[in-house]
Amino acid sequence: MLRAPSRFVRTWLTAAVVGSVLAGCGSPSGGTADEKAGPGARAAVAVTVEPIEAATELTDVNGFRIAPGKKPERIVCLFALCDDILTELGIVPTATNSSLLAHPGFLGEERAKEVPVVPGGFIAPEVEAILSHEPDLVIGLGDTHGKLAPALKGATTFWPMQPETWEDSVGYLRDTAALTGRTDRGEKAEKTFRTKLAAAEKTPSDKTALIVYGNDENFGVATPEGDVTASLFPRIAHYPWKSRGVEGSYSLEEILAQDVDVLFVETMSFGDADGRLSEKLAKNPLWSKIPAVGSGDVHEVDPEAWAKGRGTRSLGIVLDEATAALR
Repeated sequence: MLRAPSRFVRTWLTAAVVGSVLAGCGSPSGGTADEKAGPGARAAVAVTVEPIEAATELTDVNGFRIAPGKKPERIVCLFALCDDILTELGIVPTATNSSLLAHPGFLGEERAKEVPVVPGGFIAPEVEAILSHEPDLVIGLGDTHGKLAPALKGATTFWPMQPETWEDSVGYLRDTAALTGRTDRGEKAEKTFRTKLAAAEKTPSDKTALIVYGNDENFGVATPEGDVTASLFPRIAHYPWKSRGVEGSYSLEEILAQDVDVLFVETMSFGDADGRLSEKLAKNPLWSKIPAVGSGDVHEVDPEAWAKGRGTRSLGIVLDEATAALR
């Protein structure tokens, strides 16, 4: 059985996982607000947006105290949620460590080329390169880039974010809007996303959906408890996949038993890996037994928005594409 991929692997698959061909689950967590509410008790998405007040310091959505000392203007992004949030606020990162900005829903390929890329890759961005941009604020993924904090201390402010649900992403958008003084833009972005999610929730699909991710025949199943994109799906479709903790996994038989109608596939490429995950999985005769595969309802989606973006703009793209496929 495949070991459940961690949040780190979910963000950027850095090595080939080993085990059975079809297995995996999301990372463990305390559960989303939706999950804690239980089936049938999920509260409807609120469309009303509370005012955002500008601030020079605050405690973020996950309890981290951030105090840059002044309104940050030069911001370096070490993971895609940062790029997503800044784009929503009308800010171009001083430098970035993701490819999200090249997505047509963001800056697009040509404009994205103007943003410097931090060398070293997602796992180990170079501290010297980060500081060469003289940032007021560096935003990274907590469980991946937290180790950089000591090296950045004294030279800039480091903000480790750790989103697990769409509510977390909205919270980080609001926090960043407060710190940058882009409160109106933050409220507008939140309103746009909440309105879209609420509309999708009013007419949920009765189809069973599944999101899988990976780069080879071994892949993981995204679950709502620790995956931002997957946390949307219980509201818009039948999504029976739950986290089973670090050692948990789904067998092929369990996946087949759920009669999956629509499959969303995120190909997470790295190094010399190439080709789509769905094409690799098609070599396995068991894969073809999944109803979605037999009916041709398998959708290769852009992992930049679906797996890495995690912010309100990326999630809006996910909702557009998912609801269209689930009709």
